[in-house]
Amino acid sequence: MEGLFTMSFLLLVVLIWALPIVLISKSNRTFGGEKVAWVLAVIFVSWLAWIFYLLLAPLKSNPNQR
Repeated sequence: MEGLFTMSFLLLVVLIWALPIVLISKSNRTFGGEKVAWVLAVIFVSWLAWIFYLLLAPLKSNPNQR
């Protein structure tokens, strides 16, 4: 029973950690290399980078978007 609780807890932690990565990946605010840079920032800096993403993205305007 302890093993099941531990595995459930670890799964919950991984899902919470991966949430910003999924949200950035599905977002239409950024594209291409900028999106990859934000995802990498979230992987290495975690939730703080996601907060910056919400406040600052996109860093430059998309020339194809009107």
